[in-house]
Amino acid sequence: MLTRRRIMTLAAAALAGPLVPQRIWAATTMTLGPRRIDTLSDGSLVLPGDFILGGMPQAELSKIVEEFHLSTDRLTPPCNVTLLRDGTHTVLFDVGAGPDFQPTAGKLSEALAALDLTPDDITHVLFTHAHPDHLWGVLDDFDEPVFAKATHMIGRAEFDYWTDPDTVASIGAARTTFAVGAARRLGALAERLVLLDDGAEALPGIVAHLTPGHTPGHLAFEIGGADPVMVLGDCIGNHHVGFARPGWASGSDQDPEQAAQTRSALLDRLAAERVTVIGYHLPEGGIGRAERAGEGYRFVPGA
Repeated sequence: MLTRRRIMTLAAAALAGPLVPQRIWAATTMTLGPRRIDTLSDGSLVLPGDFILGGMPQAELSKIVEEFHLSTDRLTPPCNVTLLRDGTHTVLFDVGAGPDFQPTAGKLSEALAALDLTPDDITHVLFTHAHPDHLWGVLDDFDEPVFAKATHMIGRAEFDYWTDPDTVASIGAARTTFAVGAARRLGALAERLVLLDDGAEALPGIVAHLTPGHTPGHLAFEIGGADPVMVLGDCIGNHHVGFARPGWASGSDQDPEQAAQTRSALLDRLAAERVTVIGYHLPEGGIGRAERAGEGYRFVPGA
């Protein structure tokens, strides 16, 4: 079972070992007309392998584990925060983990500094969802907003779920701290939050799409144009089983069956329309495309 103690123990062990992933601050950059997109490293997570891989068909899974050189004991996915600049707006999609989740994450301030940006330069923060590695970096040590000058936006269904007092009791012991942490942070932001419904235009040319399952109100954001880009968050949460077998249920999702349906339908569209994707936990900066491959898909890195 995943617990906060287990996650923290694995993260501490990773820091002590010789194989700590190096961070690349502006890992990938792409331009879309007047827009520039950078993916910034918030560090990485350290997770028990069965958090994602547990319960999957072992015979087929073993082939994927071998192909992608995965450890079934410990996974260390990167955390890619998306930064968009268009000359008027400076937008973050999610804000990383902050200092209170895992010691291997929470490095966004360093990544921004590497681009000569400060939190006050951010005009908008768009949340895909309220899990710790996406939300917990939003408050400082005094529970004040880090991005004090920014407008913050989140899905209405996501906000309602995490601020519902019943969520803490119903989410399960493994995620209780997730619920407590989300409620505290969203409560502190409530007066400045803009709530988005499915299909809402968050900013000109940026449309929110409800992609539920990983969390109840998870949003992906489509940046429109001649070559659209989809900021995925965690609706496709890895580059291995998430692409190769999108219909498999994963313990990393709060509603595994709904998440699998969302993932399968989304990948079908992304591959057919050759939409560029940015995944929070995808490798090489997270930017690439989905292509059909055998019974599933594959992630092809590159802008």
